[in-house]
Amino acid sequence: MKKNLMLQILIAFILAIIVGSIFGSKATVVQPLGDLFLRLIKFIIVPLILSTIIVGVTGAGGIKKLGSIGGKTVLYFLVTSLAAISIGLLAGFVFSPGTGTDVVLEGGAAETVTSDGVITTLLNIIPTNPIEALTSGAVLQIIFFAIFLGVGITLVGEKGKPVQDFFEGLAEVMYKITGIIMKLVPIGVFGLLAPIVGTYGLPVLLPLIKVIIAMLVAVIIHVAITYSLAVKTLGKMSPNQFLKGIFPAASVAFATCSSSGTLPVTMKNVQENLGVSKETSSFVLPLGATINMDGTAIYMGIAVMFIAQYFGESLSFSQILIVALMGTLASIGAAGVPGAGLIMLTMVLTAVNLPLEGIALIAGIDRVLDMLRTSVNIMGDASACVVVESSLGNKQLIVEENSSTIS
Repeated sequence: MKKNLMLQILIAFILAIIVGSIFGSKATVVQPLGDLFLRLIKFIIVPLILSTIIVGVTGAGGIKKLGSIGGKTVLYFLVTSLAAISIGLLAGFVFSPGTGTDVVLEGGAAETVTSDGVITTLLNIIPTNPIEALTSGAVLQIIFFAIFLGVGITLVGEKGKPVQDFFEGLAEVMYKITGIIMKLVPIGVFGLLAPIVGTYGLPVLLPLIKVIIAMLVAVIIHVAITYSLAVKTLGKMSPNQFLKGIFPAASVAFATCSSSGTLPVTMKNVQENLGVSKETSSFVLPLGATINMDGTAIYMGIAVMFIAQYFGESLSFSQILIVALMGTLASIGAAGVPGAGLIMLTMVLTAVNLPLEGIALIAGIDRVLDMLRTSVNIMGDASACVVVESSLGNKQLIVEENSSTIS
């Protein structure tokens, strides 16, 4: 069943394209299949994040080792995010998607999207009511609560063991539920993709095809160079093995456009296909699903160049530097949910004084771009797991290509 999952996903992709192309908007009749899969994924996210992070923190081997894992993870995310937006800006410059593009703004100017300042955003990570954070699904606050709860359990020592045992048991239960839901991935991919292909077909995509091509090329370059070099040199793993192992999760990310929603699948693939320990993956992946948005960084680089070119604006070197820095920080702060890229793009456009109306230009194809950037986000999280795990001296990493089991 496991080794057939990749084939099933590929078949689901092909069927979705065929059904969407033939039936057009009528393909939305299969949307409930996608909605069912999304609801099943969403219903396990909160208990999965809470339990796995606590288990990851308590199993990290002490506060000193935990700090080491956290520091390496965040540093890796920052470096790859900066590389991502640089590649995005370069792709926007080379392809010049905004020049000669025949796009008409519908309905006037786009609505202004407001976002909190950096200080407020950081303060909002700390929940004033952890229970409310759990019920509302505030991922950053849940992660903060889980990390501190795990640290507290570690500091208490023997008296905190019953609490640790409870969350370890809960984590195992959530892993088992995740395995059951995984069997529905092909059905979910078909139900999500067919309506999208039917709604956002070639007639809609052709006017902005250069943006999509630029995004696709930038994504391929980032994966082929940044991640491949990282897993090969720092993770001691074959890039082919890495890409094959994370393919199912990247496929789900492509269909769902949600890093957080794909988390259960990513966790399963990283542990079973790449050999990363539960302790490392349980800490790195939930954190990465929230703060590691390389795909969003690529998207923002291309989108800013596209909007500037469309409005005939020339970006100075200082403005490009601002875009790179703001894009890196904004991608780190982007929530792992569909559409977050547009909100983060507002911050970057404001920083370089470009018209916010430009957001409406690419809103029509944002879902397609979101598919690409979310897949990159997932692969970035997985590559971080491999690199961090290797730095800890774990010998369980699957480095031989013929040792792979795709699940």
